[in-house]
Amino acid sequence: MTATAPREEQLWSRCAGCASLLYRKRLRRNLDVCPECGEHARLGAPERLRQLVDPGSLRLLPDRLPEADPLEFVDVLPYPHRLTGARASSGLAEGVVCATATIGGHPVALAVMDFRFLGGSLGCAVGELITRAAERALDDRTPLVLVTASGGARMQEGALSLMQMATVSQAIAALREAGLLTVSVLTDPTYGGVAASFATNTDLVLAESGARMGFAGPRVIRQITGRALPEGFQTADFLLRHGQVDMVVQRRSLRGRLVALLAATRAGRPARPPVPRQEPASRRERLADDGAALARPAVEGDAGTPEAGDTPGVRDAWDTVRTARHPGRPTTLDYLDSVFDGFVELHGDRLGADCPAIVGGVARLAGRHVMVIGHQKGHTTAELVARNFGMASPAGHRKALRLMRLAARLGLPVVTLVDTPGADPGVSAEEQGQAAAIAENILTLTVLPTPVLAVITGEGGSGGALALAVADRVLMLENAVYSVISPEGCAAILWPDRSAAPQAARALRLTAPDLCRLGVVDEVVSEPTSAAHDDPAETARRLRAALLANLLPLLDVPPAMLVRLRRQRFRRFGANRAGARAGLR
Repeated sequence: MTATAPREEQLWSRCAGCASLLYRKRLRRNLDVCPECGEHARLGAPERLRQLVDPGSLRLLPDRLPEADPLEFVDVLPYPHRLTGARASSGLAEGVVCATATIGGHPVALAVMDFRFLGGSLGCAVGELITRAAERALDDRTPLVLVTASGGARMQEGALSLMQMATVSQAIAALREAGLLTVSVLTDPTYGGVAASFATNTDLVLAESGARMGFAGPRVIRQITGRALPEGFQTADFLLRHGQVDMVVQRRSLRGRLVALLAATRAGRPARPPVPRQEPASRRERLADDGAALARPAVEGDAGTPEAGDTPGVRDAWDTVRTARHPGRPTTLDYLDSVFDGFVELHGDRLGADCPAIVGGVARLAGRHVMVIGHQKGHTTAELVARNFGMASPAGHRKALRLMRLAARLGLPVVTLVDTPGADPGVSAEEQGQAAAIAENILTLTVLPTPVLAVITGEGGSGGALALAVADRVLMLENAVYSVISPEGCAAILWPDRSAAPQAARALRLTAPDLCRLGVVDEVVSEPTSAAHDDPAETARRLRAALLANLLPLLDVPPAMLVRLRRQRFRRFGANRAGARAGLR
């Protein structure tokens, strides 16, 4: 009996949907879809590829990258131990498999995520591999097909994992500019940073039957809102009803639909000359370094920069989190009154709403007209509630997008002020396409032909912060924080309980000095000895000086070069560079 038990387990499988006991070979013949209830079981990346591509056409792309533990992250286990376990259990090197192949005779590049590997989380290596697949598609002038399955960004890599949302998005933007089709296939589940970037900013978005997709997961939404969720919330049919996907496809029909879409695209695309291969990495990095030099103040410590003696001090990360959240901390509207002149607020997303958590409009900075966009919290409970605690809805992100595009048409630099615990995680936000709204902002910022300068002034929370922070230069106030997830959220997932939030804050490397060392932030703006809320006037003076010192050099850079250097700035956040940034302790 004992000897035959493992074989019996392999022969039979229980459906997660209807609990029917199914013959494993029959289930496999039905593409792992329950013949009784239609439940689509999750597939690993190798099996997904086998189902989609033409036999004999698959050519795997290299997947071995240098080991990287950029934060030296430890929760109940060191991060390298988690990686070792994931590799042993999945048989994969990382959470995505990339390849070239043909589907119905049409050449494509593919990146297929695998939820078995640390929940399909988006880390530096995954971002690098998907970006390389997109670059291969650009070189070969073939469509790119993405199959997503992810719980979100990888917490153990902190803000560097957050940067992958921008890195992959700008690779999608390059394919869009070249007239090459991009398709994402949403499978169950697709959440967080993946949903709010490349899963929803492709040309076509298909959802496999039964897939769930959203910016925030159901458990998080229930905890924050205290509300029961609607029937079928965030499922493929829900997404179709709310206009967030092009179609819902049964697994048995998925390959056929892809073939039809690829055929139509190939027939309508005019012949173009091949795109030359990208320059060697050393050349790309040298150009990026040149771009950083263009934006760097020429003289440190002069009248236009923060005082050289005000070097940011070292304080505990959890203390910094609490300082960043202080209700007296200056808000975007405070800075618009004290740093800028003549602010004229512009309202509305032109689609039916005006989100109070985002404020924006034209203003002057030392006599130069700029477009300023920022999160607005408030100081009192009533103000915080009225502004939704600075958590932008899809309408807020679309309002910001409208103002960014307007700035580009008018030739105005864009200055963004980031202070949000994250994007609105409510039910209505999901119904209105929160993930896609954030994704479109990120993609648009990667190609915006005007200078973009971002400042993290308080909380920089996850994708809601990144939606305003894909910039030529990113500044950060000394007592601000910037993270892929809140310390409380990280503790609840990786530690036994939320009481480990102070420990999680330290592990996430979310303070300004840490992020400056990681290269996520270009400059730390010092605050008065205590904090910004104790001397708002002096904080405003220092911020104004830092803005001018960083913005003025950008004004002399041609638009095409700005875009090129901005892309190269975010392209640096791949696995190779992450490995080189370890050792922050």
